[in-house]
Amino acid sequence: MEQMFAIGALWLGLAVISAIIAYHLRISIALVEICVGVAAAAIANSVGQLDRLGANEEWLRFLASSGAVLLTFLAGAELEPETLRQKFKEVSVVGVLGFLAPFVGCSVLAYAVLDWDLKASLLCGIALSTTSMAVVYAVMLETGLNTTTYGKGILGACFVNDLGTVLALGLIFAPFTYKTLVFAVVSLLFIALLPTASRVLTRIYGHRTAAIRTKWVIFILFGLATLALWAGVEAVLPAYIVGMVLAEFCGEDLLWVRRLRTLTVGFLTPFYFIRAGTFVSLPALAAAPVVLLVLLGGKVASKIFGLYPIIGLFRRQRKEQWFYTLLMSTGLTFGTISALYGLTHKIVTQEQYSFLVAAVIASAVVPTLIATTFFLPRHILPARELPPRVEEIEDATEG
Repeated sequence: MEQMFAIGALWLGLAVISAIIAYHLRISIALVEICVGVAAAAIANSVGQLDRLGANEEWLRFLASSGAVLLTFLAGAELEPETLRQKFKEVSVVGVLGFLAPFVGCSVLAYAVLDWDLKASLLCGIALSTTSMAVVYAVMLETGLNTTTYGKGILGACFVNDLGTVLALGLIFAPFTYKTLVFAVVSLLFIALLPTASRVLTRIYGHRTAAIRTKWVIFILFGLATLALWAGVEAVLPAYIVGMVLAEFCGEDLLWVRRLRTLTVGFLTPFYFIRAGTFVSLPALAAAPVVLLVLLGGKVASKIFGLYPIIGLFRRQRKEQWFYTLLMSTGLTFGTISALYGLTHKIVTQEQYSFLVAAVIASAVVPTLIATTFFLPRHILPARELPPRVEEIEDATEG
């Protein structure tokens, strides 16, 4: 127990350092946490203490996964059904092309340029076709774009993009089984009943029993995550759909949403982002940097060439187009999951896996850093009602 508290204190200390750096550099804290994770792993590895970080401890993995699930739920909850209906064409077209362009481009690149075999090349295309819902939503929260139709459109396109990744991984490498059917049927039944059940629970117990809505939502998310993992589906996928279904319910009490957000961003997601950074081995990348640059360049270039002209049909302002395109070029959760699936099933080698994970994590940092530094569409940022420090104090007291 002493060791668990020590590791937890270390990681939350890294989270505090990340928050301070992000504040002074004025960049997304999610990106800083990833970079701090890379630095922490490099330092620990240099003194032969990498295992002492505890990145592979089961309880820490659980906290990190919980952070990803809850953050994805909150991202889905931002997508109002009416907004999605209005932006259906944009979300569908951008999301589908956001998957297809890097899937085809990176698969061909790995096969023709890096001389990987066909299966490894297809796995590479899948891993690099993703977006990072966690990173994109974190940026949306920090800028306030999550409350705008522009931001909701980006989140919707990210969901469609990642759905394409999940389906491709299943169809090409993990054919659907009866477990997939069970997961789909049970999930649909639960999701169909969720809005009504949540309102009834809130009406009877919502203001009488401590935080029952939070317990209810997390119970549903963990239950569906368990079913998803049993069926071979990523746990965050049902979380996003649950968030979309409960978007109207969540919108009825923004104070409760802010409290849930405080729990998620203040405690859980630092474990997720910092842990993602610890997977990057700087010595391995230094030994063959060209492969990393080819993979990262292939992903970003294929996203830009595939999406920028299409996004121009929906957004005329130059900064809006570039910001949209670059955020769609990110990757993290589904990319690392796809790479790990390839390694586990011997589709890719350990070396190929390392390059894929590094490219995925780099794509979470580089495009987002460029987007938030040079192309942030400040003209559509919502006005802040309170100074940031006052908001942070309120969040802390509400949580």
